[in-house]
Amino acid sequence: MESTDVLILGAGAAGMMCAIEAGRRGRRVVVLDNAARPGEKIRISGGGRCNFTNREAPVERFLSQNPRFAVSALSRFTPADFIARVDRAGIAWHEKTLGQLFCDGSAREIVAMLTRQMAEAGVDLRLGRQVGAVRRDGRFIVATDAGEIAAQSLVLATGGKSIPKMGATGLAYRIAAGFGLAVTETRPALVPLTFAPQDLADIAPLAGISVASRVSLSRASFEEGLLFTHRGLSGPSILQISSYWREGATITVDLARDASVGAALKAARATGGRLDLATALGRHLPEKVARMVLGRLGLAGRLADQPNAAIDRVDAAVHRWQVTPVGSEGYRTAEVTLGGVDTAGLDARTMAAKSVPGLFVVGEAVDVTGWLGGYNFQWAWSSGWVAGQVA
Repeated sequence: MESTDVLILGAGAAGMMCAIEAGRRGRRVVVLDNAARPGEKIRISGGGRCNFTNREAPVERFLSQNPRFAVSALSRFTPADFIARVDRAGIAWHEKTLGQLFCDGSAREIVAMLTRQMAEAGVDLRLGRQVGAVRRDGRFIVATDAGEIAAQSLVLATGGKSIPKMGATGLAYRIAAGFGLAVTETRPALVPLTFAPQDLADIAPLAGISVASRVSLSRASFEEGLLFTHRGLSGPSILQISSYWREGATITVDLARDASVGAALKAARATGGRLDLATALGRHLPEKVARMVLGRLGLAGRLADQPNAAIDRVDAAVHRWQVTPVGSEGYRTAEVTLGGVDTAGLDARTMAAKSVPGLFVVGEAVDVTGWLGGYNFQWAWSSGWVAGQVA
């Protein structure tokens, strides 16, 4: 039987970071992944340019049953630490809105940096490998399609259930549960929301149109773009709110967050009342969206003919549009999985399982989920780094 010091299941962001750090400590490290290439989620992220971190990563922008759990790892390996690695690798990058950092070129540069650093650290990367049963008999014994491997330390870095066409299976949850670790409820997160047929009748014709929006649910609110789709709503603001949404909940959408539509229409009525209402509203919204809003209200005609009550209805429909999704597009398009291995069973300083010596869980497999904007990659780098210091 083959043996190694550290066996890492998963060659994604967290797994590769952990492998680099463990290898640099002189540990013999083997990384297994069922994909043909490492870092597939990195490769497709950010439109192919990889939103590899955010300028800041406050713990308030992470969801978990224990939100404070992430503090230790995020403070020990920070966004500045990863940016420094990117700079040393000569990868050019730029900052977009809200502190989001992207490669100037291709996301493949980040993958190449990580694979090169693994090779330099002596890590044995094996792709296209299938993992079977896992047991512990003094050491961890992992069955693979190429034979069994024994390891002193086992790191679960296979991610969650999101994007199954890329090989996501929830393997980490099954292995963790097999060793007695609790797994919280898992759900698709950062995912487009879908709507019932009666709502889609108005929304679907707007597919492809985007607006600057504010989307709110309870105390969560995001001011980013919104995109109409054939199935419902998407765009950054919707992806963000999806992590907080639950079945039956109603979200409030401001379709023109940078305007005060009611006040603007009343002012326009005083100076140009002969203007058509749809034309006047079209100054603040895309024309098709304006006509959708007015169609739902049953309003038409000249602006001059609209009483204050009618304009107030338009203002409410634009700034406080309330819709109730019936679901999401699911793991097929979800960027991440919400929930995972319960942090109560893990050491926040090392990502080690408290009840299973030598077992570690990192990245998306853990019940820590970041906002859109580079936060989930930063959690992968940080959790992989701390585990790599001790695995």
